Formats: sequence, C-alpha cells, structure tokens
Amino acid sequence: MRETRALPALGGLLVTGLLIAAPLGLPLFAMTLLTELLILGLFAMSLDLMVGYTNLVSFGHAAAYGLGAYASGYLALNSSMPLPLVVLLAALLTGVVAIGVGWVCTLATGVSFSMLTLAFAQLLYAIAFKWTSVTGGSDGLAGIPRRPGPFGMTALTTKTGFYYFTLATLLGAYFACRALVNSPFGAVLRGIRENELKTSVLGYNTRLYKIAAVAIAYALGGLAGALYAPFAGFANTELLFWLLSGQVLIMVIVGGQGTLIGPILGAAFFMLLEHQLSSYTEAWALFFGLIFIAFVLFAPEGIWGLARRAFLGAPRLTETRHG
Repeated sequence: MRETRALPALGGLLVTGLLIAAPLGLPLFAMTLLTELLILGLFAMSLDLMVGYTNLVSFGHAAAYGLGAYASGYLALNSSMPLPLVVLLAALLTGVVAIGVGWVCTLATGVSFSMLTLAFAQLLYAIAFKWTSVTGGSDGLAGIPRRPGPFGMTALTTKTGFYYFTLATLLGAYFACRALVNSPFGAVLRGIRENELKTSVLGYNTRLYKIAAVAIAYALGGLAGALYAPFAGFANTELLFWLLSGQVLIMVIVGGQGTLIGPILGAAFFMLLEHQLSSYTEAWALFFGLIFIAFVLFAPEGIWGLARRAFLGAPRLTETRHG
C-alpha cells in the first residue's frame, strides 16, 4: 500500500524536476509553449474546484481569466508596482468580484446556475468591449510589460525568469488547493457534490460554501489570467468570450475532474493536440470534438483516471476523487 501511494509522489517529483530543468535543454519557442501550458493548467485547475469538487458546472469561467488579465494589464501599464504584486492584486480583485457573482448564481442550481455564469461572462465581455478608456475596447490592452520584481529583480523580465515565476505560482496554487480539498472545508464541498440536501440537513449552510468555492475558483482563474497578460503582452475581449469557457471545461473533463492534477494534464493535452492538429488541417476542432466525445463515453474518469488504473491498478476516479 505504501509503495502504491509513493509512486504518484515520485512521479510528481520527477515531473517537477523535468520542468525545473526544462530551460536548460529546450529552445525558446518551446519554452514559450511550455509557459502558456502552465498558465492554462492553472486556469483549468481553478475550474476543477467548482466542477469536480462542488458539482458547480460553470459555462462562464472565462470571466475570471479575462478579468484577471485586464486587471493585471491595467496595473502594469499604469503603475510601477513589481510584477508579483500586480499578479496578486489582479487575482484578489477577481476573487472579490466573484463573491457577488457567486451570491447571484447560487440562487439557482443545475443548468440555471450554469447559464447565470455564462450571462455574467458575457456581461463582462460587453463591458470590456464598450469601456474603451479602460479596456481599449475591441483593440484591448497592448504593450503590457513584464515589470521587474521587488528589489530590482530583473530576472522576471526575461522568458526564463517568467517561466520559473509561472511554474512556482502553479506549484504553490496546486499545493494550496490540495490542502484545501483535504481540509474540513473540502469535505463539505464533496458533501455538496454528492448530496447537497443531506449536507444541508447536517447543519451546513451549503450556499455560503458554494459562494466561497466560486470566489476561490475565480481568484485562481484570475491568477492565471494575471499571468497571461504580461506573458502575451496584451489582453483583449477574446479572453472573456464564451468559447474559452467551453475549452477550459473540456480540459477539466478530459483530464479528470475532481483530481486537481487531471485538469492540468487536460490543459496540456488540449493545447498540444490543438497545435498538432491545426498544423495538418483547418478542421482540427472537428477531430478534437470526436476525441472529446470518446472520452465522455468511454473514459469519463479522464486522462488521470486512465493513468492511475493503468499504472497503479487504482479504482475509478468516480469512487475516489481525492487524487
């Protein structure tokens, strides 16, 4: 049993070591791709807190990503704050806004909840499109700089330095989320996922827990967006569009919802497959759609569930989602 539990930990250490050593052996274009992959992994993991652990299916999680990107871009362009502070403030702002979003959306359940999240995302999209003086309108915010860190740390302005900053942020967010879902708070979220009525009868205010889950998930999604703005050098309305919300939901389902690590793998799978398929055909979305359907029908536990069953003989993730 101890050996079985140790294997994922050893695998995680190996992958972390490879990611740390990546800049030593990969060319710059590959490092750019890997940095974007880490940002998308953080974005997908944030949605997993809602979808996988609380059964709150969001069709508008791009709102968190886009809001974080715009907040980060605006602060970077209009202040001299160091990059880590800009990213942190953008994530906190997204989380505060999400309290109101969560309060309204949790008035409904099921599909109605999902549609309300989509409505809020489209509302932010319309605001970003019209509020030209702040958001740049359809042109967005361009020329967003990678500001130095505190004490004149210019390493963050380089591609390698920013990559390590992104990697450290992802790892920190992962371990924080892991501690959260394994805490009593996380146990209540899983109770809501399995049987909200029973959890409510036990004396828990399930709506408050759901609002908290939305706020935390949006804050982490905003953190990913706050990293993307200085990484790409721009923030535009596409980051708030409903299509991105659908893509990140696919990442969570394909990777393995309710596992934290699965959505990161799903983001990597989605991004790499998109790059490969788009280089061969313009109809890449059609083929990816077929692959997604195959996962839903034949491997609902996702990539991480398949890997656990293949290498560890673990039960289905629908039975154990503590991954």
